[in-house]
Amino acid sequence: MQHPLVSLIGAPTDIGAGARGASMGPEALRVANIGPILESHGVDVVDRGNLSGPANPWQPPVNGYRHLPEVVAWNRLVHEAVHAELALGRLPILLGGDHCLGLGSISAVARHCRETGKKLRVLWLDAHADFNTNELTPSGNIHGMPVACLCGHGPRELIEIGGQVPAIHPRWIRQIGIRSVDPGEKRFVHQAGLEVFDMRYIDEMGMRHAMELALATLDANTHLHVSFDVDFLDPDIAPGVGTTVPGGPTYREAQLCMEMIADTGRLGSLDVVELNPALDLRNKTAELAVDLIESLFGKSTLMRA
Repeated sequence: MQHPLVSLIGAPTDIGAGARGASMGPEALRVANIGPILESHGVDVVDRGNLSGPANPWQPPVNGYRHLPEVVAWNRLVHEAVHAELALGRLPILLGGDHCLGLGSISAVARHCRETGKKLRVLWLDAHADFNTNELTPSGNIHGMPVACLCGHGPRELIEIGGQVPAIHPRWIRQIGIRSVDPGEKRFVHQAGLEVFDMRYIDEMGMRHAMELALATLDANTHLHVSFDVDFLDPDIAPGVGTTVPGGPTYREAQLCMEMIADTGRLGSLDVVELNPALDLRNKTAELAVDLIESLFGKSTLMRA
């Protein structure tokens, strides 16, 4: 298999989060050697450095949105950076930053797919559905809203970033590992018809079955985007996140998830978000995230047929 050309894009902001510290995520991933480790697998890696956007003013919500102007600015920067790498035929890895940035990243991927006639599949690996709106949100933190915004439910200046509203259709998303959904959000997820493999499903059916369904019907004309929120993982193995929810995938379940994605050969873009080194222990969560990303790019125990 041909090795991809990978571009690392740092987005050092916690603008959409409820805790400070995700702004340090990109550097922690670099300290955990994300570039050299991918290069050791024959991947061509270019680190584009960090985007530079507005500081976090740490203000209360306005009309149910916290830091909306700053969130818009950061997502526009991310959108343009990710789209530029895709246009060069490279695989962008967004080093977040909080998960509000998935809006800029995935809207760029959707735009690229429209321009190249490709289908899009989004795997959303997360403890949370991130399908809140300003009416539903208990906090106003926009990192709980990117999937809703991508599906056209949100403020005009956010939902229009990709140039088309909605940027994506709910049918294109598979959510995996979900175990914390706000009451109003539950109804909204159900109404929208999101395909969700929550932890109960994974407990009952196993990660393998969930991933087989999540990856079904991928073909050579499908761009696969993985949006990996580090709080997807069980906090026992990944404490360095601001929104821990007990009962996430184990190390082996997470590895299987990543290896099955790698086996498709379709990975086209990746977000790694919500890593918060301020809450971590000796960078162990960053190292685990890099270990899992390594598996996305083909690290496995044995040669597989």
